[in-house]
Amino acid sequence: MMVCMSSVWRRGSVFAARLRTQDWACGLAGFSHRFYSTKTAPQIPGMEYQDAICTLNTLQTNASALEQVRRERSHPQLQMQAMRGFLERAGLTVEQLDHLNIIHVTGTKGKGSTCAFTEQILRSYGFRTGFYSSPHLVQVRERIRINGQPIVKELFTKYFWQVYGRLDETKDAHGGTMPAYFRFLTILAFHAFLQEKVDLAVIEVGIGGAYDCTNIIRRPWVCGISSLGIDHTQILGDTIEKIAWQKGGIFKPGVAAFTVKQPEDAMVVLRSRAEETRCPLWVCPELEDYQADCGPLRLGLAGQHQRSNASLALQLTRTWLQKRCLPGGPVDQSFPSTGVENTAGRQVASFKPSPTMVTGLADTEWPGRSQTLKHGAVTYFLDGAHTMRSMQACVHWFRDTAAQHERSASGPVARVLLFNATGERDSAAMLKLLVPCDFDFAVFCPNITEAVASCNADQQNFNVSVENMLTRCLDNERSWHLHHGAGNTKGTQRLIEDGLDPERKADTLVFPCILSALQWITQGRDLVLADPAERDLPVKPSVMAKAAPLCDAAEIHILITGSLHLVGGVLKHLDMASSK
Repeated sequence: MMVCMSSVWRRGSVFAARLRTQDWACGLAGFSHRFYSTKTAPQIPGMEYQDAICTLNTLQTNASALEQVRRERSHPQLQMQAMRGFLERAGLTVEQLDHLNIIHVTGTKGKGSTCAFTEQILRSYGFRTGFYSSPHLVQVRERIRINGQPIVKELFTKYFWQVYGRLDETKDAHGGTMPAYFRFLTILAFHAFLQEKVDLAVIEVGIGGAYDCTNIIRRPWVCGISSLGIDHTQILGDTIEKIAWQKGGIFKPGVAAFTVKQPEDAMVVLRSRAEETRCPLWVCPELEDYQADCGPLRLGLAGQHQRSNASLALQLTRTWLQKRCLPGGPVDQSFPSTGVENTAGRQVASFKPSPTMVTGLADTEWPGRSQTLKHGAVTYFLDGAHTMRSMQACVHWFRDTAAQHERSASGPVARVLLFNATGERDSAAMLKLLVPCDFDFAVFCPNITEAVASCNADQQNFNVSVENMLTRCLDNERSWHLHHGAGNTKGTQRLIEDGLDPERKADTLVFPCILSALQWITQGRDLVLADPAERDLPVKPSVMAKAAPLCDAAEIHILITGSLHLVGGVLKHLDMASSK
């Protein structure tokens, strides 16, 4: 999650104190700017939405909430018990959730895109949709969508205080406990969807499935599992079999479930979980197998990897429509039965998508995933890939898409990588996959939107220290050089200058925040970033001299990847509407 520079200083680490003492002078990619603030961005009177977000953020650091998470990690079965208790304290029951006609989706890669396709198709049919996803890119309310749009600030604020108030007034009777951040937002989403009387809710699992707090759902209408891979190993396990077991935890008796083609080891586990649960499990066909009147199906989301997500979405929507008994999902012999007998992960038949389905697939938008934004001479390629398989897909998409843009460029193109990764993810392995993209510069920065105290509370994260963020950037830079066969990084511009030769040519830089990185890369050629409202930080002449290839290029192509939070921080600066 993104953080404000002004707020992370509150962590008070020795490392941060040392950097404050040095006033960050002569350190971060040549910046000679002073950062004095040690407080979070002030709360503006009357900004009720920001008040709600600031209160929400206390659930990131609430001592009892963190202790609760640690305790439940070793006893995962307690998570569902705790979630049920918080749900009831908020005035909701699991029986009420049955009325949301839920589509429940998990997976390692593509679950968010699958949900986006699914929601768009059903909204195209005229249904009032709810969509719960994570993480958010710019504002928290993106996680809770009504009819495809982030819930408006007024409604978010209203429903937030209703739920928070009920939980707060009952906490003394429950040992002072409050739900942790994601758990609270899940309860808030259920409350908002019930209050807004949606016709259906598309619910994306947070992590795993079996013990994820969204799995409080008893009777979804249909379930889906997108592509599986290795991620969140400390929570889900370090093998594909262990991860598949967790994902299969969303199966419910008699509720149809669909998955895409999986590694055989994972598929064996999914079949076993389905049989144990008496859940009919089907494997989706290739997208090419669907025969539409318009010819090959066109997708609103770029990349070959989206094709399996689209096929999964077609099966989920058709099954939902069948249950609703509406045209678009006619009952025929090819439709899978709800009985578990003889399914065992068999491939389900393709069908002829309705015109509404075709339109829905083509109209789907999902920011930050295989997204291209062109701002004059600068083109941004944004993809929040953060696993090995998703990075492989990202590289394939970027090389194809960037090549198309370069063929129409008016002259030489400079390629720049802007990268960061968080948590336990193997940054070095992901960077190795990116080396063949032939970048002219590799730029690294933490998920800090800007180095001043003006960013809003939506992008604050109190669960990561400045020291860890900056150390991670330095490690990423070293990994990049090692992959290039240059283990000696002495000549690069780094966060803390240590005997550097400022005149030596370098292909990597590390910046203190996302905004400073973007401003250096674009060299004033993106008018959005050149706006006086965007604070420009002074840069040393030696660092500016390194930008000559960027100034000489006819166009600049920037791939932003490694973290959805990084992508969100970039979008905050590039898309002003997303910040309002």
